[in-house]
Amino acid sequence: MIRNFKSADINTVMSIWLNANKDAHDFIDAAYWENHFDAVKMMIPQAEVYVSERNGKVSGFIGLAGNDIAGIFVEQSERAKGMGSELLNFAQKERGRLNLNVYKKNVSAVNFYKRRGFKIVAENMDMETTEIEYHMTWKAE
Repeated sequence: MIRNFKSADINTVMSIWLNANKDAHDFIDAAYWENHFDAVKMMIPQAEVYVSERNGKVSGFIGLAGNDIAGIFVEQSERAKGMGSELLNFAQKERGRLNLNVYKKNVSAVNFYKRRGFKIVAENMDMETTEIEYHMTWKAE
């Protein structure tokens, strides 16, 4: 079930955020994510966030800012079980167009988005991490 984020979800959401970022971005020092933890924790309640809940437990979430996907994050034990697709499908039904940035080295995420109709439209450097990011877009047909 996908539902709106509730303030009671914050600790679970932040644990998922931190662990998923460290797992997906092993090419970036873990300290980068740890150093951004408090700032993200303050932003989450003000953002448009939807959580995926299974068996009464939050196991993933998606953050949206207008037509931009800020990120899709899934707990390790639930990855490759369709939760990321479920969250993305939800966003695609809510929006007719979506944009996102994904690190070029995060090949599994790049391929995930490509399989779901996203196209790479630009390549830029993230100035904080000095890693190359793809800017990808999707538009409903």
